[in-house]
Amino acid sequence: MSRRAFSVAVFARYQDQILLIHHRRLGTWLPVGGEIEPGETPAEAALRELREETGLLGRLEAPGGIDGAPAGLLGYEEHDAGSKGLHLNLSFVAEVDHQTVVPNDEFSLFRWVADLRDLDCPANVRQLAGRALRAPRSGR
Repeated sequence: MSRRAFSVAVFARYQDQILLIHHRRLGTWLPVGGEIEPGETPAEAALRELREETGLLGRLEAPGGIDGAPAGLLGYEEHDAGSKGLHLNLSFVAEVDHQTVVPNDEFSLFRWVADLRDLDCPANVRQLAGRALRAPRSGR
Protein backbone atom coordinates (compact mmCIF):
# COMPACT_ATOMS: atom_id res chain seq x y z
CA MET A 1 0.00 0.00 0.00
CA SER A 2 1.36 3.44 -0.90
CA ARG A 3 1.81 6.21 1.61
CA ARG A 4 -1.23 8.41 2.27
CA ALA A 5 -1.06 11.91 3.72
CA PHE A 6 -3.57 14.65 4.42
CA SER A 7 -2.67 17.85 2.63
CA VAL A 8 -4.04 21.31 1.92
CA ALA A 9 -4.11 23.61 -1.07
CA VAL A 10 -4.77 27.30 -0.62
CA PHE A 11 -5.87 29.74 -3.29
CA ALA A 12 -4.77 33.19 -2.10
CA ARG A 13 -7.30 35.76 -3.34
CA TYR A 14 -6.64 39.45 -3.78
CA GLN A 15 -9.65 41.35 -5.07
CA ASP A 16 -10.74 39.37 -8.16
CA GLN A 17 -7.54 37.38 -8.72
CA ILE A 18 -6.04 34.24 -7.25
CA LEU A 19 -2.41 33.23 -6.92
CA LEU A 20 -0.99 30.22 -8.75
CA ILE A 21 2.63 29.06 -8.68
CA HIS A 22 4.54 27.09 -11.29
CA HIS A 23 5.73 24.11 -9.25
CA ARG A 24 9.35 23.27 -10.14
CA ARG A 25 9.27 19.53 -9.43
CA LEU A 26 5.85 18.91 -11.00
CA GLY A 27 6.17 21.40 -13.87
CA THR A 28 2.59 22.69 -13.70
CA TRP A 29 0.56 25.58 -12.29
CA LEU A 30 -0.85 24.89 -8.81
CA PRO A 31 -2.05 26.68 -5.70
CA VAL A 32 0.37 26.73 -2.78
CA GLY A 33 0.00 23.92 -0.28
CA GLY A 34 1.50 20.99 1.53
CA GLU A 35 0.97 18.32 4.12
CA ILE A 36 -0.90 18.85 7.37
CA GLU A 37 1.44 18.58 10.35
CA PRO A 38 0.57 16.57 13.47
CA GLY A 39 -1.74 18.54 15.76
CA GLU A 40 -2.80 21.02 13.04
CA THR A 41 -6.27 21.51 11.70
CA PRO A 42 -6.58 21.74 7.91
CA ALA A 43 -7.40 25.47 8.22
CA GLU A 44 -4.29 26.08 10.34
CA ALA A 45 -2.18 24.15 7.83
CA ALA A 46 -3.58 26.21 4.93
CA LEU A 47 -2.61 29.51 6.55
CA ARG A 48 0.81 28.17 7.59
CA GLU A 49 1.59 26.85 4.10
CA LEU A 50 0.51 30.15 2.54
CA ARG A 51 2.79 32.11 4.89
CA GLU A 52 5.77 29.73 4.56
CA GLU A 53 5.62 29.40 0.78
CA THR A 54 4.77 33.00 -0.20
CA GLY A 55 5.18 35.31 2.79
CA LEU A 56 1.48 36.21 2.51
CA LEU A 57 -0.75 36.39 5.57
CA GLY A 58 -4.22 35.10 4.77
CA ARG A 59 -7.67 35.04 6.33
CA LEU A 60 -10.20 32.27 5.82
CA GLU A 61 -13.47 34.18 5.50
CA ALA A 62 -15.66 32.59 2.86
CA PRO A 63 -18.35 30.37 4.35
CA GLY A 64 -17.59 26.65 4.07
CA GLY A 65 -21.14 25.97 2.90
CA ILE A 66 -21.94 23.21 5.42
CA ASP A 67 -22.61 23.66 9.14
CA GLY A 68 -19.39 22.86 10.95
CA ALA A 69 -17.17 23.26 7.86
CA PRO A 70 -14.21 25.59 8.35
CA ALA A 71 -14.34 29.02 6.73
CA GLY A 72 -12.76 29.12 3.29
CA LEU A 73 -13.23 25.41 2.53
CA LEU A 74 -13.71 24.91 -1.21
CA GLY A 75 -13.64 21.15 -1.55
CA TYR A 76 -11.83 17.86 -1.19
CA GLU A 77 -9.91 15.87 -3.80
CA GLU A 78 -7.32 13.11 -3.93
CA HIS A 79 -4.25 13.07 -6.15
CA ASP A 80 -1.10 11.05 -6.67
CA ALA A 81 1.86 13.01 -5.30
CA GLY A 82 4.50 10.76 -6.85
CA SER A 83 7.06 9.58 -4.32
CA LYS A 84 5.01 11.26 -1.57
CA GLY A 85 2.12 8.85 -2.15
CA LEU A 86 -1.58 9.71 -2.24
CA HIS A 87 -2.52 13.17 -1.01
CA LEU A 88 -5.96 13.47 0.58
CA ASN A 89 -6.31 17.17 -0.13
CA LEU A 90 -8.56 19.86 1.37
CA SER A 91 -8.67 23.11 -0.62
CA PHE A 92 -9.26 26.59 0.78
CA VAL A 93 -9.58 30.18 -0.40
CA ALA A 94 -7.75 32.77 1.74
CA GLU A 95 -8.13 36.54 1.47
CA VAL A 96 -4.86 38.51 1.38
CA ASP A 97 -4.24 42.27 1.64
CA HIS A 98 -1.58 42.63 -1.08
CA GLN A 99 0.07 40.79 -3.97
CA THR A 100 3.70 40.84 -2.81
CA VAL A 101 4.94 37.25 -3.03
CA VAL A 102 8.32 36.03 -1.78
CA PRO A 103 9.13 32.88 -3.82
CA ASN A 104 10.72 29.86 -2.15
CA ASP A 105 12.63 26.83 -3.44
CA GLU A 106 9.45 25.11 -4.72
CA PHE A 107 8.75 27.81 -7.31
CA SER A 108 10.11 30.98 -8.89
CA LEU A 109 7.27 31.76 -11.29
CA PHE A 110 3.90 32.88 -10.02
CA ARG A 111 0.86 34.65 -11.41
CA TRP A 112 -2.17 36.44 -10.08
CA VAL A 113 -4.99 35.42 -12.42
CA ALA A 114 -8.70 35.96 -12.90
CA ASP A 115 -8.84 33.43 -15.72
CA LEU A 116 -6.98 30.12 -16.11
CA ARG A 117 -7.53 29.60 -19.85
CA ASP A 118 -3.87 30.15 -20.77
CA LEU A 119 -2.35 28.12 -17.93
CA ASP A 120 -1.29 24.47 -18.06
CA CYS A 121 -2.77 23.02 -14.89
CA PRO A 122 -4.68 19.93 -13.75
CA ALA A 123 -8.47 19.84 -14.25
CA ASN A 124 -9.13 19.78 -10.51
CA VAL A 125 -7.03 22.96 -10.06
CA ARG A 126 -9.13 24.63 -12.76
CA GLN A 127 -12.35 23.55 -11.05
CA LEU A 128 -11.25 24.59 -7.55
CA ALA A 129 -9.84 27.89 -8.86
CA GLY A 130 -13.26 28.65 -10.32
CA ARG A 131 -14.81 28.05 -6.90
CA ALA A 132 -12.16 30.25 -5.27
CA LEU A 133 -12.86 33.09 -7.68
CA ARG A 134 -16.64 32.83 -7.10
CA ALA A 135 -16.55 32.23 -3.32
CA PRO A 136 -18.54 34.83 -1.36
CA ARG A 137 -16.65 37.48 0.55
CA SER A 138 -17.24 38.35 4.20
CA GLY A 139 -17.86 42.02 3.46
CA ARG A 140 -14.79 43.18 5.38
